Amino acid sequence: MNGKSSIVPLATSAALAALVLGVAVSPPAAAQGVSYAGKTLTIVVGSDVGGGYDAQARLMARHFGRFMPGNPSVVVQNMPGAGSLLATNFLYNVAAKDGTFFGNVQRGMLTAQLTGMNGVRFNIEKFNWLGNLASEAGVVVAWGTTPFKTADDLFKEEMIVGGTGATVDPETTPRLLNALIGTKFKIVSGYKGTADVNLAMERGEVQGMGDWSWSNVKSRKPDYLKENKIRVLMQVTMQKLPDLPNVPSALDYVKNDTDRKVMELFLAQKEVARPVVAPPDIPADRLATLHKAFDQMIADAQFREDGDKAKLELGPTSSEAVKKIVALVAATPPDIAKRFGEAIEPKH
Repeated sequence: MNGKSSIVPLATSAALAALVLGVAVSPPAAAQGVSYAGKTLTIVVGSDVGGGYDAQARLMARHFGRFMPGNPSVVVQNMPGAGSLLATNFLYNVAAKDGTFFGNVQRGMLTAQLTGMNGVRFNIEKFNWLGNLASEAGVVVAWGTTPFKTADDLFKEEMIVGGTGATVDPETTPRLLNALIGTKFKIVSGYKGTADVNLAMERGEVQGMGDWSWSNVKSRKPDYLKENKIRVLMQVTMQKLPDLPNVPSALDYVKNDTDRKVMELFLAQKEVARPVVAPPDIPADRLATLHKAFDQMIADAQFREDGDKAKLELGPTSSEAVKKIVALVAATPPDIAKRFGEAIEPKH
C-alpha cells in the first residue's frame, strides 16, 4: 500500500457513549439494508493526521456506525500523498467494493482528471459519491506587520505565502490568481499544513497565506482576528461572505469571460470541499445502505453537536450536491480545461 498509514479504531456505539457519560442514550434507528454486523468499515483519508480532512473523517467515524445495519465498527486510515491522489487511486483500484471502504479526499481530486494530473488512475464519474461534509470559503490573509493592507497591494508588490503541497489550495489558489487576475504571489512550499504556515507567518518566514478557510480562521485562530494579527485582503468565493462585506472577491478582478469560467470552475469545488467517496461497482443494495446511513448521520443532532465541540465548521450535503459538481467538471469545454490546467500548474 502506498503512502504513510495509521489506523485508529474509534468507538461508534451509543451504548459506549452512555457508559462514559453516565446517561441513558437510546441508539438511533440504523439504515435498513444489508447487515454489517461484525464487520469493520474503513474511512481512507487522503491527508495526514491532524488536518481538517482528518478531523472530519474521525468525527464521521465516531458516528457513522450507529446508522449502519449491525452497527459495525469504523476505523480511519490515513493515506497522504499528492493532494489525496494516492488515496483516491486506492479507493478506485484496490479497496474492496463491498461497502466496507470509502474515503474523505481533498477536493482537488474532482478536477485532477480534467487537468491531466500525472498519476491519475480513476474516473470521477464512475465513483460513488456519498455526500459532502462541508463547503469552504477561502480568504487571502496577510500578517499584520507586513506592508499588505488591501487587495490592491497584491497587484503592486510580491507577497510571499506559505504552501502545503502543489495540489492543495494554499498553493493552487495563489497560482490561479497570479494567472487569471495578475496578483504577484510568491509561494514557499514545503509546509505540512496551515498550522505550520501560521508559525511561519509569526516568525516572519512568509508574509501571509494565499488561501485559508475562513471558517478555520474564525474557529482555530480567533486571536489573530481579535488582536489584528492578520488582515483579510480578498475572498476566494463564489458568493461574498456576509461577515466580510468590505473585502473584495477575486471574481471582481477577472477581466474576460473565459477566465471567469475558469475561476468559477475552481470555486465550484469549494462548494463541496469535503467530499466523501466510495469505490465504483458497489452492489446496489449495499450502496443504498451507505447513502441512507450518510444522510441520517448528517441530519443527526448528536453528530452536529460533536462537530461543534470539536470546532469543525460543518455544512454537510447529500450526494446530489457532489454529483452536480462532478457533472459540471465532466462537461467542461476543452479550452476552459486547458486554461484551468495551465493556471494551476506549478511553475518551476
